[in-house]
Amino acid sequence: MDKRWEKASEEVKGEKKSRPSLTYWQDAWRRLKQNKLSMIGLVVIILLFITAIFGPMFSKFSYEDQDLKFGNIAPRFDIYEVDKDNYIYIHPEYKVFTVTDDGKLLDTLKIKKNDIMKLQKVYELDGQEVILDYSNAKLAKKDHSLNKFKVLINGEEAPVYKRVFNKTYKLGTDTHGRDLLIRIIYGARISLTVAVVATLVNFFIGIFYGGISGYLGGKVDAIMMRIMDIISTIPLLLYVILLMVIISPGLKTIILAMGLTFWVRMARIVRGQTLSIKQQEYVMAAKVVGAKNFRILSRHIIPNAMGPIIVSLTMMIPNAIFTESFLSFIGLGVSAPQASWGTLASDALAGIRTYPYQLLFPSIAISVTMLAFNFLGDGLRDALDPRLRK
Repeated sequence: MDKRWEKASEEVKGEKKSRPSLTYWQDAWRRLKQNKLSMIGLVVIILLFITAIFGPMFSKFSYEDQDLKFGNIAPRFDIYEVDKDNYIYIHPEYKVFTVTDDGKLLDTLKIKKNDIMKLQKVYELDGQEVILDYSNAKLAKKDHSLNKFKVLINGEEAPVYKRVFNKTYKLGTDTHGRDLLIRIIYGARISLTVAVVATLVNFFIGIFYGGISGYLGGKVDAIMMRIMDIISTIPLLLYVILLMVIISPGLKTIILAMGLTFWVRMARIVRGQTLSIKQQEYVMAAKVVGAKNFRILSRHIIPNAMGPIIVSLTMMIPNAIFTESFLSFIGLGVSAPQASWGTLASDALAGIRTYPYQLLFPSIAISVTMLAFNFLGDGLRDALDPRLRK
């Protein structure tokens, strides 16, 4: 055979293939996985959804169950040993609880004598005399080196036996003796419900409204934009107040108010993308072959604008969660006994110095959730930008 017609080797054909060909979305996922903060945010969001959906199934408490005798108990506290079988916990409100040595709450200890003159409370536990002396309470407010109280067992001052975690209420209780952990999990349900509703409203109203406005243009665009201007000039807080008068305070009011206003920003973003994409050659070609406007919009324009749309959706979700928490915090959200992160933070303000954990845990939940969505949004913005493709 003539050597001129021999099969060329890989080296002769050209440069070697460095990697397999990837679609736009496969490449976006590859780049997203390289962003560690975005993946951490994605994992946190997935865990948050799983906890919110299945968490209450593994708790023996409900968000509305209350036991007033166990009110304002911290997630960690000091216990005192009365004898080998009995241990007590002294509440900051000078109540005495019987506990196990590993921190499980049993019951309140009934007072035997209240000596107001000596500022002492006398108890009896299995024949042992327990005296709670709080005579130093006033001085301890000025001098923090002093203990607010001391415990006398059979006349002798007892030291702290050890510091234990609350085995009955993992994150402690609120003023009404409700389990703070299950209420935070239930608050996650409310926040994620708001996030899902905000996403659906943005997607189905904002995307198509902005797409139609940008695609049709002219007078239709001008009229639709003026409607958005009118809606966006009225503050969300005013919508909520008006809806509270018409309907009632609660989650439905917040969701309805967000449904009326939250899609405006997304519509503006989609309109801008549509104005740019509708000038592309493939859109012109679709018009030439007789494709209808709705088909062009739904099959050509919006799919090609999904990158910025997904990023905007992801970045708007933490804004919706924070808005719901803020409205609940000022009393315009869900009402008791329902639990929202905003209402939990609001209820904790009264005892912030004595029981700071009641404000700390809801605040951490809000912060972690917002950071997770923001990290994911930043990663999606970089991953879906074709200019950064390598």
